[in-house]
Amino acid sequence: MHPALTPGGVFPDYELSDHTGAPRRLSEIQGGDPMILTLARGAYCPKEHQQHLDLAAFYSKIAVAYTRVATITPDKPRGTQEFHDAVGAQWPFLSDPHRTVQKDLGIQEYTDMADDPMIPHTLVLKPGLIVHSVYNGYWFWGRPSTTDLWHDLRDVTREIRPDWDLTTPGLREQWEAGDRRSFYGWGS
Repeated sequence: MHPALTPGGVFPDYELSDHTGAPRRLSEIQGGDPMILTLARGAYCPKEHQQHLDLAAFYSKIAVAYTRVATITPDKPRGTQEFHDAVGAQWPFLSDPHRTVQKDLGIQEYTDMADDPMIPHTLVLKPGLIVHSVYNGYWFWGRPSTTDLWHDLRDVTREIRPDWDLTTPGLREQWEAGDRRSFYGWGS
């Protein structure tokens, strides 16, 4: 198993073109927030459509929780745009027709010789592209439900946000003293 697909590992900071043709780095998409990253088979797969429809329906919660999402697909740019639009996604879909991610991570789905996809994975990443959890979605039930993602994102957010619990001793005093470093959106 590649270290980038192991909890505690660091996922590579790939730069790929998004569904609009703009080059995007994963770290730029993530910023300082948690991120859900899906490594998809491609637009041809009904399992991908279902997972991404579920993510699109869950997206309003993802957005208000200061969480990012990105999808990497082996589709060519036009196919990536069509996949993005077909599921109503509000996050970037990155096109990897050269299968750089598949090759780098050693995740070729060798049982599908016609489409040459990567084995689908969903990762929850802490800031810095640090892997918190990994789901292998070769079989549909291996993919995370929105409840699974909610639990993972709760754990990540609790870990990375000093202001998770405003009753933590010292936080009010820090705030009243004008020190906002521990408060999301206020720190420098």
